[in-house]
Amino acid sequence: MGNHIATGNGKTDLENILEIRAKLQTMLKPARYEHSLSVSFTCICLAMRYGVDLHQAELAGLVHDCAKQFSNEELLKACAQDGVALTEDMLRAPQVIHSVYGATYARTCFGIEDPEILSAIYFHTLGKPDMSLLEAIVFTADYIEARRDKAARLPEIRQLAFTDLERAVYEINHDTIHYLEASGGYICKDSYDTYQYYRTRMQERGLTVSD
Repeated sequence: MGNHIATGNGKTDLENILEIRAKLQTMLKPARYEHSLSVSFTCICLAMRYGVDLHQAELAGLVHDCAKQFSNEELLKACAQDGVALTEDMLRAPQVIHSVYGATYARTCFGIEDPEILSAIYFHTLGKPDMSLLEAIVFTADYIEARRDKAARLPEIRQLAFTDLERAVYEINHDTIHYLEASGGYICKDSYDTYQYYRTRMQERGLTVSD
């Protein structure tokens, strides 16, 4: 997992990871920091399974929630200041803005320039149709990491993530959409688009889908 690979700043992957961990720990609340570590480790495991670059996966998972330290008001101000476009849907569901701004913040705060990592951070909450493997890994790891304990079908989806990642993404979207519908939460169009894309993919593969 990469302490043999030098990065652009002359540091090895491991040195960069340790430096980012130390900085992140000062920024996030303890539970959020533990979640970030757990997501990064889960991303590594999924990357091993699906042949994705381990350092990319670890780094994306580690910093995916780096903007969670900000309040909704602070996020709105930061997006306006840094020119990060927000849709009307995002403004109506401000809990998703941390991921949208997080891609920008990961670059400015941690010097991350890899577009694949930044995209995985940006889409880790809402997802998008036809996610890359790295995007799907971070999206899934955020849902199944070991500290999570509330979703009803976690054991099933955790196993599925290592046998059929695309199906796991569909099931996560299915359960999230239905939870928000049942609880009266606002659902962004981007979430619906992601859900409908992966539902169609399951049908194309001849797999059973739920209503």
